[in-house]
Amino acid sequence: MPLNREDKLAVVAEVQAEVAKAQSIVLAEYRGIAVGDLTKLRAKAREQQVYLRVLKNTLARRAVEGTPFAPLADHMTGPLIYGVSSDAIAAAKVINDFAKTNDKLVIRSGSYEGLVLDKAGVQALASIPSREELLARLLGVMLAPVSGFARALAALSAKRAEDAPAEAAPAEAVVADAESSDAAPSAA
Repeated sequence: MPLNREDKLAVVAEVQAEVAKAQSIVLAEYRGIAVGDLTKLRAKAREQQVYLRVLKNTLARRAVEGTPFAPLADHMTGPLIYGVSSDAIAAAKVINDFAKTNDKLVIRSGSYEGLVLDKAGVQALASIPSREELLARLLGVMLAPVSGFARALAALSAKRAEDAPAEAAPAEAVVADAESSDAAPSAA
């Protein structure tokens, strides 16, 4: 069913709102993808907080007018699905990961920081680790010296515990001798 003018204005306004807070946009051709596969892609996009939408290209062009993504309008031809993300790499990662498993989704182009990216550029953007991965790596690097120090202390403690029973054995023998000598005079 075709959209009337008010519906088109509402769609453009919705997409403009998403584009206004976006850091990256990825365009991919979705021709021939099964509905079930497209549903999986949408679910993955929702998980990663990526706005994913199939749009008429004229509406998408109007939505990006006057934004850093305006040069992308020249690439808006054919049946496209638009991935818009406020995280710089999330849209590229979601679409690239899905394209690896489904050859019918073809990455066409993308935009990041006002630069138009080709397919290789989008794939390179998708290969950058996410913010969470980078923070986990940083935390691992920061904790490595502390955990190494803790392991060294544990090893030192274990070594002292092994050495301590050997030293404690003669002391126990002296106490045992003292108790037996105390017990002997009282028996007499």
